[in-house]
Amino acid sequence: MQVNNTRCGLVAVVGAPNAGKSTLVNQLVGQKVAIVSPKAHTTRTRLLGVAIQDDVQLLLVDTPGIFEPKRRLDRAMVAAAWSGAEGADLLMLVVDGKGGVGEKVTRIIEALKDRPEPKYLVLNKVDIADKAKLLVHAERLNGLATFADTWFVSAETGDGVPELKNALAAAMPSGPWHYPEDQVSDASERALAAEVTREQLFLQLHAELPYASAIETESFQEREDGSVEIHQQIMVERPTQRAIVLGKGGVRIREIGARARAQLSSLLERPVHLYLHVKVRPGWDEDREVYRDIGLDWVD
Repeated sequence: MQVNNTRCGLVAVVGAPNAGKSTLVNQLVGQKVAIVSPKAHTTRTRLLGVAIQDDVQLLLVDTPGIFEPKRRLDRAMVAAAWSGAEGADLLMLVVDGKGGVGEKVTRIIEALKDRPEPKYLVLNKVDIADKAKLLVHAERLNGLATFADTWFVSAETGDGVPELKNALAAAMPSGPWHYPEDQVSDASERALAAEVTREQLFLQLHAELPYASAIETESFQEREDGSVEIHQQIMVERPTQRAIVLGKGGVRIREIGARARAQLSSLLERPVHLYLHVKVRPGWDEDREVYRDIGLDWVD
């Protein structure tokens, strides 16, 4: 968009796991760019969502939830969260309004409070939170750090999101847009395909199995008829996990594939042929190549 009065800025969306950051980014963009699930730690890598508000382009960095890391993959995810906040024009701390102010949130505020960027506090999930407690949470959090403004929203229903988006746009600096008007994310279609399948693992499998798996897109090719053929490998650590992903008679893997295929066809706006394979790969979370493929930096 070549207009002299355009503005563009980077908003880093940070918070504890399961605060609703990805759902909020999707609402602000106006369509799905980040995968979501009811489980914590769904987001693994930094992802950029691009939102437009009048003459302003908002670059929304959806970061993994910040938590106490226990293994290399955890450390890489937390590093990705903090690196996503670097160079931001505004930091937006998203807090689960229903969950309240716990140790995870106070630790993040402690790390954020002395940073020079303007900060917004966003209390999310107001549709299911106790209204009286929300005000108490907001007062306590504002006592821990200096926030330029406090917002009460429901990323799930969209309540309060338009007002937040207007405020974010007003806070952005003058400058040219960084992305074309019709681009909503910096993720490649190949990366998006892997994330959509991984989302189905979180939605359809139980306990810790989704955390013990990763998706590797082996090939992504356009057919002559305009459709896309995608081959993906679901990596798990043990044969018992492979059996769970496959399901009895292969019923689970077919359901994962069917739902992922339908969503990808909608997102890519063309037919998708998705082929899933499950491979036992012990120690995949200690493999540098896997980290590179899923978009994380290797950390010692």
